Amino acid sequence: MGQQIRIEIRGRDEFWGRAFLVEWKHQFPERELVQSGRDSFLVDADWTSDLERVAAQTFCTFRRAPENPRRREWLSSIITRRNRD
Repeated sequence: MGQQIRIEIRGRDEFWGRAFLVEWKHQFPERELVQSGRDSFLVDADWTSDLERVAAQTFCTFRRAPENPRRREWLSSIITRRNRD
């Protein structure tokens, strides 16, 4: 197993988000996606091209997630507050 990275998978809607997981298990039964939040997973960094391909097949987007998801929430809260002022 290679280096682990955190990724996010976003579907057009809930159906397509689940379709990604089903299709991933079908195509790569030996590669387990470890859930690390609602839409994020820990995966082997070597899988990125396969993840992008399955995401495209299921109308999903794939991107690398921040190492610390709380930091994104914190930054979003600052930007939201600034926009209200």
